[in-house]
Amino acid sequence: MPSALDTPQGAAELAESLLPPLGNRWLHTQAVAARAREASTAVSEADRDLLVAAAWLHDIGYAPELRDTGFHPLDGARHLESLGAPARLVQLVAHHSGAVYEAEQRGLSAELAVYEREDSPVLDALIFADMTTGPAGQSFDFDTRIDEILVRYEPGSEVHNAISKARPYLRGAVERTRDRMAHQPM
Repeated sequence: MPSALDTPQGAAELAESLLPPLGNRWLHTQAVAARAREASTAVSEADRDLLVAAAWLHDIGYAPELRDTGFHPLDGARHLESLGAPARLVQLVAHHSGAVYEAEQRGLSAELAVYEREDSPVLDALIFADMTTGPAGQSFDFDTRIDEILVRYEPGSEVHNAISKARPYLRGAVERTRDRMAHQPM
């Protein structure tokens, strides 16, 4: 078991122990972590490892052995909490990519609200990494990624409804991250 879950190495080890059997989910996770490394210039130096660790762990709640509610941000956060992971890491996983919108669709808002959501460059950069990476690790622009999700999930489904509602919020996070990356000194 990794000893430092909020480090990129420790987070990668935990993700690798859970996600490879899920095929494309593992490819997506690896690419999101790489994208988070690229976007790390958009956050303070002190938060860069946390961002990359959260990227490695953002989808661990999809692992069958962790499935409880069927809502992967919540299931992943609960698992990390059970391992004694730092609160910020747990919160970032719980709230990645507009999870609050899907929690509402699933009737899990109260359960998700246990985990405080930070509105920060770190959460924005995590959203950026996830919302510009396709389901098999492809590099997508934001609109292509959102459209891909909306095609993959049936209209009327929790995910389809949540992503439709979350689109402006997610776009804002992606744009803020791009702006922060563009304004970093070389």
